[in-house]
Formats: sequence, structure tokens, C-alpha cells
Amino acid sequence: MSANVIKKVFSATEEDFLALVKKQWQEQPQIASVGSCCLVGVITNGLLYVGNAGDSRAVLGRSERSTKRITPVQLSTEHNANIESVREELRSQHPDDPNIVVMKHRVWRVKGLIQVSRSIGDAYLKRAEFNREPLLAKFRLPETFEKPILSAEPSVHVHRLQQEDQFVIFASDGLWEHLSNQEAVDIVDNNPRNGIARRLVKAAMKVAAKKREMRYSDLKKIDRGVRRHFHDDITVIVLFLDMKSSNHRTSPLSIKGPR
Repeated sequence: MSANVIKKVFSATEEDFLALVKKQWQEQPQIASVGSCCLVGVITNGLLYVGNAGDSRAVLGRSERSTKRITPVQLSTEHNANIESVREELRSQHPDDPNIVVMKHRVWRVKGLIQVSRSIGDAYLKRAEFNREPLLAKFRLPETFEKPILSAEPSVHVHRLQQEDQFVIFASDGLWEHLSNQEAVDIVDNNPRNGIARRLVKAAMKVAAKKREMRYSDLKKIDRGVRRHFHDDITVIVLFLDMKSSNHRTSPLSIKGPR
């Protein structure tokens, strides 16, 4: 396992999906507009590898002896055009395109279409052959392009696990839009493990409802397709790390699964 291995896996997944898009182009051209963020965690030999393409996030909960609190440690880099460093990266990669990032509806978007700068899929912004009819007009760019606008290459962080490391929250941006890193790790730390991911989702939805001056129960009644206008999709996995001081540096795996 290495950072390079994770990058190769992302690349292989990307190539396989783009091959599927090409194969289905005549029958299902809209598949060219389909894409996904991708967040991956791998633990081996006391190391936690986190690979991320898009705006999902991995946050480690670490126990601080001095304060007796759980401190969040973000283990992933996000690729969202709302982040200034991401906009600068895009501009440096596309110096001849003044519209590589555009402010639209008070949100920065790549080509005015999409917030993430890295993803799996989204072929219409990676290969010019898919930026044409019969793809829906709302996805097509008025001009062609020679090199991919989006990338599937992940940012990879490698973290050596310590005894103080308690758990890792892997979640899509729908969670982080409403909860801070500290709020999320506090929820995990102060509640039973069983059902903790669902509890995080509920906490984020309660905040989303409050922002719209609604009750959580009323928000839940809204059809999921319509509810997308109230909050983004939320996916959460919480991985608990049961570290063992004697062998966690040499053991092939450093976690204990549920019984």
C-alpha cells in the first residue's frame, strides 16, 4: 500500500467509467454528465491512507489528555471552487481560459457548471467528444477544449495512527455544510457507537431545517427529490479505532470490527 497505489486505483476506476460512457453514448448519452466525489480510507501497518477527489471530508477524532476533549484533525484536502486555493490551481492549469471559474448564484463554479474540480466521471468536462449533442444543452459548453477541465487524481494524506486516535468520520459535503469538524467529533464522542452515523445525519438535517425556519419533522416529510433544494445528499461512515499499544505499529490491520 502507498499513496501511488491509491492514485492508480482512482485512475483505473475513472478509465473504466469513461469507457462505459463511450460504450453507452448512443443509447444513454446523459451518462456523460454523471459524476461522483470519491473518498477512500485504507489502514495497514499502523498507517491510515486517505484519498479524496471532490469535496467529501475525513476527520479524525483525537483524545487530548490535557483538556480531556476530543480534537478534530482533518485528514483530507477538498477540491471545491469556493476555496480560493482551488480557484488558483484551476487558473494556473488553464491560463488561457478567463472563464475557468465563474461566480454563479453567489457560488464559485468550474465553467459556471459544477463546484468540484476533481471527481470520478463527469465525462462532459473531461473529454471534448462528450461535450456535444445529444447531451442536454445545460451541460454543453459553447466552446470545445483540448485538455480535461476536471481531474480524477486524488489528494492523498498518510497518517500514522496513535493511541490517542479514537475514530474517523468519512462524510460527504452534505454533512460538513451544516456541522463543523468540532461539532461532528463531539457528537460521536458523547453518544453510543450504535447508530452514530445516523445520529450525525439527523444533526445535520436539523441544522438545515433550522436555516429554512422549518422543523426537522417537516423537512423529513418532503420528497427526497425535492429535498435536494433544502440540503445536499449526506453520506456518513464512522470508523472506530481500537488501538492496542503493544502491536498497533506492526499489525497488518489496526482496527476492530463490530461484533
